[in-house]
Amino acid sequence: MSTPAPLRRGWTTGACAAAATRAALLRLWGGAWLGEVSITLPRGETPVFAVAHRDEGEGWAEAGIVKDAGDDPDVTHGALIVARVREAAQGVTFRAGEGVGLVTKAGLPVPPGEPAINPVPRAMMEEVVAEIAADLARAPNVEITISVPGGAALAEKTWNPRLGITGGISILGTTGIVRPFSCAAWIASIHRGVDVARATGLMHVAGCTGATSERVVQGLHGLPDHAMLDMGDFAGGMLKYLAKHPVPRVTIGGGIGKITKLAQGAVDLHSARSQVDFAALAELAGVPGIAAANTALDAARMVPDLGQRVAEAALAQLSSRFGTARDGSAIAFDVVVIDRAGTILGRAS
Repeated sequence: MSTPAPLRRGWTTGACAAAATRAALLRLWGGAWLGEVSITLPRGETPVFAVAHRDEGEGWAEAGIVKDAGDDPDVTHGALIVARVREAAQGVTFRAGEGVGLVTKAGLPVPPGEPAINPVPRAMMEEVVAEIAADLARAPNVEITISVPGGAALAEKTWNPRLGITGGISILGTTGIVRPFSCAAWIASIHRGVDVARATGLMHVAGCTGATSERVVQGLHGLPDHAMLDMGDFAGGMLKYLAKHPVPRVTIGGGIGKITKLAQGAVDLHSARSQVDFAALAELAGVPGIAAANTALDAARMVPDLGQRVAEAALAQLSSRFGTARDGSAIAFDVVVIDRAGTILGRAS
């Protein structure tokens, strides 16, 4: 059997924005349009980017780089990241062009009213400006407008609307590199959701395993969008962060299979990393026959109150392990268990 080829890594929107800034600024300050440019990433790597878009006018120039996310299923893969540069009065300033969001809520790495361009991409672009300015004996005073044609539509597939980032995507990245299928990006988004919830004074948030449970939980409690944390399978990533950055009330919602795993002590709910213990489920239900069930949902069809028992067991796990935050404050949990259609099988609080 042949060894699978390693997954190909890619480049963040922040790295692409910095490369586009380099190409555009070199042209603005009298150079030729380049077919490709290289930048230095935060950890010292120097990738080369093909310049896919060029335009210029009176006092400005812009260049675009097509984002290559490698083998990561990134919604911005293939997007054109465009940087338009013009001289400014003082320092480097950033503007959001078409398809780049604006921050409207506190708790994110940049304050409300600013373009959704994170600190590391900003620093990368500032470094590009400083380097070129020094080479050409220019003052490093530049206005940079980042645009992503079609970015508003792409943003609907991200957490941006929920986080209060309006009008487009964010320009992201801490290393400049996209590592394929990384769980870290998802968990980081959960953390940012907690930060926004806390910064906006929310006292109640919810983490759900999927869209159906999220819809049910949000309807039950009348929670705003930014209270809904995209937990997915990463219960541990959310719960451990909440232990350090508590919110007084947390609802956990999900299908009976994933909540059963949570009730049995798992905090990574992905099917590849945790499984339902059917013998333990049979013991919880007091019905030995469900030990032979194929799924937790099948077991629930055999035992009408199994969803309620699972909800109570999950609540006991959550309360004992995560009910007291690091600062000593209490976190009150409640649990909602549903079936695939969204029917509530059990609630515990």
